[in-house]
Order: sequence, then structure tokens, then C-alpha cells
Amino acid sequence: QHYYITNNLRTRMGNKKEAGGVRSFVGGGFGGVCCVISGQPFDTIKVRMQNQTGGALYKGTTDCVVKTVKNEGLFALYKGMAAPLVGVVPIFAFNFLGYSHGKSLQLMNNPNKHLTPINHALAGSLGGLYMTVLIAPGERIKCLLQIQTTGKAKYSGPMDVIKQTYRESGMRGIMRGTFITAFRDMPASGCYFGTYEATKCYFRSQNGSDDLTFFQVLLAGGFAGWANWAWAIPPDVVKTRYQTAPEGKYKRALSVVPELYATEGVRGFFKGLAPIALRAWPANACCMLGYELALKAMNAVVPLEEY
Repeated sequence: QHYYITNNLRTRMGNKKEAGGVRSFVGGGFGGVCCVISGQPFDTIKVRMQNQTGGALYKGTTDCVVKTVKNEGLFALYKGMAAPLVGVVPIFAFNFLGYSHGKSLQLMNNPNKHLTPINHALAGSLGGLYMTVLIAPGERIKCLLQIQTTGKAKYSGPMDVIKQTYRESGMRGIMRGTFITAFRDMPASGCYFGTYEATKCYFRSQNGSDDLTFFQVLLAGGFAGWANWAWAIPPDVVKTRYQTAPEGKYKRALSVVPELYATEGVRGFFKGLAPIALRAWPANACCMLGYELALKAMNAVVPLEEY
């Protein structure tokens, strides 16, 4: 027996009506919570792998997991989750809201226009811009907490990071890395939504209807996550190095690039690839499944015509 996520959001003409801003905002927030909870352990390992300089502390992804759990316990994999979890609702909500607005802009002159995966990718890029202002400080806090290993910790928690960082370098210190975050997230978000829609289009053609199974939604979300990080990992490595470096080491985010290339070569820009690839599939599969289920639940309570 197959359980379907029924796409019953259609106009009388048979054209699929896109989810409105409010529903995208709420659905994106719920999907984001699902994403963070399922993906945080992989993210912690990714940050620790990326932050290695000079003599490597970890031989690889598996070694990093083993040493982290052995030295700090299982819950160390969830270090720094408070900041993204608290911030994930507005971050993902604004991402999906921007995505909704991006689609609306393309439908302004022709409401019945069929949006292709390329159109969805363009809309997704706007969503990436929306969330950058919110995600940059959250990622700065998260990274500073995640690189703390054994010994006396400098920060006791997210609020302590904010207080100390603001005391040392003001609001500029908290927002450090905003440009490189935008450079990572705008194209990556476009790849994400474009791939998700392309994969759904393929499954719809195979099914002969607009109804997708839970498994198909999970697959589409997983492929979307991989597409997102195919673009995002090099700027993410640069962002991590920049955001966790001592104050004054780098004048700007791009200053990281020549030093990283000189010391580690091209391979250095792909540090953390294994945990990112492992995280991207379950985290984004859960995110999109959560998003679709939230839209379905909202449509059951308030019909499509109400928005």
C-alpha cells in the first residue's frame, strides 16, 4: 500500500496553484525544524573537519565521530544546536517565503504560466537572499560553539557567544561572514528548489498524476539537498574559516581563499564533504517532507481558495 501526499491544490482550469506566502512561511518553518534535528550531528562533524589547520586532529569523518563521542559523549554531536533550532523557524520560514515571492513575481503578468524547474530555481535564489540576514549571525554563533572541543570552553552557550563577541567587536563581529553567506546561499537555494521541482516533475510523469508518495518526496528532498551543497561547500569552507578565525586575522572573507589554497590546495575547499553529503540527504529529505505535510495539513483546515 502506498501513502500519497496528494497535490489537490489546483484551480478549476487544472493548473497547479502555488502555495501562498503565509503557508510557505509556516510550512518552511516546520520543515526547518525537521531539518535541524535530523542533520545536526552531521553538521557538527562537518564544522570540526573544516576547522582543522596545520596538524590534523582527525584522520577522517569516521575518526572525527569516534573521537568526539569517546572524548565528549554522544550529546557532543548536538553541540550548538540551540542557536540554529531557535533561529530555524524564521530562517527557513523566510527562505520559503522568499521562494513564494519569487514565484509570484514570475506569475505577475501571466497567472496561468507554467513554472519550469528553472523558474523555481530563480525563485529559490530570492529565498536564499531573504534568509541570509538571519542565518549569518546564527551560523557565526553555531560555529564558535562547535569548534570547542576538550578543555575549558571559552563560551558557555549561545548568549555568552553574543555577549563576548559584541564586547570584543560590536555588531560587526556578530554579523561577520554575511557576504560569503549570501554568496553561498543564493545560488545554493536556487539549485535546491530547482532540483526539487525537477525531481517531482519526473516522478509525476512516472506516476501519471500529481500525487507523490512519501518515499518520492523524501527522494526529491534528498536530491535537492545534494544539489544545494554541490554549489555551497567551497564557500561554506571559506565561511567557516572566516567566522571562527581570531579577530583581525582576515580583513575579509575572500582573504581566506589564497591562504587556504596555498596551504591545502583545491582539496582544502572540499573539507567536510563526506559529512555534508551524509547530512544533506536525511536533513533535506525530512525538511521537504515536513514542508509538504505542513501544506497538506493547512489545506485540510483552510481550503486553497482561502489564500
